[in-house]
Amino acid sequence: QVQLVESGGGSVQAGGSLRLSCEASGLTFSSYNMGWFRQAPGKEREFVAVISWAGGSAASYADFVEGRFAISRDNPKNMLYLQMNSLKPEDTAIYYCAVTRGRVQTLDTTYVIYWGQGTQVTVSS
Repeated sequence: QVQLVESGGGSVQAGGSLRLSCEASGLTFSSYNMGWFRQAPGKEREFVAVISWAGGSAASYADFVEGRFAISRDNPKNMLYLQMNSLKPEDTAIYYCAVTRGRVQTLDTTYVIYWGQGTQVTVSS
């Protein structure tokens, strides 16, 4: 079955950086667009970024990213990444890796085919 396993979360101070990773198995990884979503306490899960099955510059980000995050993928390794820089306390959330359908654009959760289990990111001020 499809498995998405995130890693790389943790606690950092505001202004710091983290790199999230997602290892995929059980699917032809290079055939799917992949995305990151997040869910803060008491809030709905929201879109962060999505990247085309081919990778490269074919990606889209939520407005709140403001150039601070970069999504990338390594198809031969079945890996998805999210480099997060200049982190803010409001970035605190559980971050989820996702297999997505549809276009490379802002997505809602109805466009997610599979979810990972999530990794916690905590940013302190």
